[in-house]
Amino acid sequence: MAATKPVKADIIERVTQIVEHSGRPEGIEPVEVSFAGSGSQRLLRIYIDKPGGVTHGDCEAISRRVSDVLDAEDVIPGASYTLEVSSPGVERKLGKPADFARYTGQKIRVVLREPVESRTLWDGVLTSFSEDHTITLTPAQGEPVQFQLDQVSRANLKFEW
Repeated sequence: MAATKPVKADIIERVTQIVEHSGRPEGIEPVEVSFAGSGSQRLLRIYIDKPGGVTHGDCEAISRRVSDVLDAEDVIPGASYTLEVSSPGVERKLGKPADFARYTGQKIRVVLREPVESRTLWDGVLTSFSEDHTITLTPAQGEPVQFQLDQVSRANLKFEW
């Protein structure tokens, strides 16, 4: 019986596990892992974060560790690929419940799948995130609004320039 070729979701899941294991001692965690392209033009992009932010040295260390495991386990078989490890930036994407819990008190921008109070775009302070995944956001003007995490199409931190 021939071995099956790993699908993109399997590769992303395994890379995420490798990053979690590799970064745990320093408190580094994967924020997002993507794998795109084909042939020799494949790009494995890993965004990492830790409390207080990541340094260039953190990115280098994770890149080395992850690359060693990827090569040893042949996680990405076939043609070459480019590995890129970086910080998610000051306006990082929020997606997991832990992201919303961690950034309570910060300014965020949220795009909803369906309107709440006739709006799908909300900017404001992430006032709270509850165990049942209810987000409370307080806009600069107006009363706080609440919606469920599964109503969120896209969310990110909003940096004051």
